[in-house]
Amino acid sequence: MDTAPIPPAVPDLVRDRLFFGNINDAVAALTAASPIDFTHVLSVVSSASISFITDCRPGLAIPTEEVRRVVAGEDGAPPVSGAAPGRLLRVVERAGEGLRLTRMAVPLRDTEEENLLDHLDPCLDFIDEGRKVGNVLVHCFAGISRSASIIVAYLMRTEQKSLEEALESLREISESACPNDGFLEQLKLFEEMGFKVDTSCSLYKRFRLKLLGQSYKFGEKIGSHVFEDDPGLSPHSGSCHDTSKKDVRKTAYRCKKCRRIIAVQDNVISHAPGEGESCFNWNRRKNGGPSNNKEQDCSSLFIEPLKWMTPVEEGALEGKLSCIHCGARLGYFNWSGIQCNCGSWVTPAFQISKSKVDVSTV
Repeated sequence: MDTAPIPPAVPDLVRDRLFFGNINDAVAALTAASPIDFTHVLSVVSSASISFITDCRPGLAIPTEEVRRVVAGEDGAPPVSGAAPGRLLRVVERAGEGLRLTRMAVPLRDTEEENLLDHLDPCLDFIDEGRKVGNVLVHCFAGISRSASIIVAYLMRTEQKSLEEALESLREISESACPNDGFLEQLKLFEEMGFKVDTSCSLYKRFRLKLLGQSYKFGEKIGSHVFEDDPGLSPHSGSCHDTSKKDVRKTAYRCKKCRRIIAVQDNVISHAPGEGESCFNWNRRKNGGPSNNKEQDCSSLFIEPLKWMTPVEEGALEGKLSCIHCGARLGYFNWSGIQCNCGSWVTPAFQISKSKVDVSTV
């Protein structure tokens, strides 16, 4: 006996023109089999290729035409922590019959170590633009973690909701929504930075350093692309802020022996004095700074890895940090961490002894 065809499931409606779904919802949207007329699809899956979707249905073919490809390291590409030059960050394409939809694909794995944070702004902007003209579907493979994280971040930014409020709001619509723990920590950081990704914020710098430490731990080669510019090559380098203003002055740290600039204040990674490894639990930090002012009594500065740190770039686990100009010893680095005299354990650590530098302004 013949059975009636099962109609395509309707993806969850989150807000006006914004829907949340899985790979089956994406197939339906891209083949015009969905009861919703979608104009935009945001795919957050392991591969940006449309074949990741078509392989789920043998014999299925979905036409595409690439509009834009963003690759790490290319001119105009935004910085992404730890992304090696040449790594695909996202693809925007026309897709479906008649190329009627706009699809943006962001290749992300559903792992706690994955860097979701640096991809939030382009994803949220894509949703905003899509909702202005039509219906937007945000999907991952199962509709549980990756796409849920994007939706939660969108609710946080557009409705000024806390992470807890946004997640609860989504779970009222879809009980299965469950970002992994690593994504939740990054979303909490997103909240504490004011619902934006502020690369100049100390919270972000600690996040970036943690990513580098994880990469080293997993045996990945730490290339020079992750090192910040050498501030000693220019009085205006090493900053994430706009340095075009002539009246902007900043703190600089100079080698006491030869007076070469070895770091500026923007390179310094603040830590919570006396709290040990918890100083890297950024979801517990507030307002982008330490919990008290005792850090000024520390005998060391902890900074970002910089391009003058030759032994770090050469792949050593630990070693001395010496002035690239005169060879004077400045400090020490260790990917496994160094304990500050205040008691905090900073991991990974690029330590400069305050006794080896002079402080000035540039």
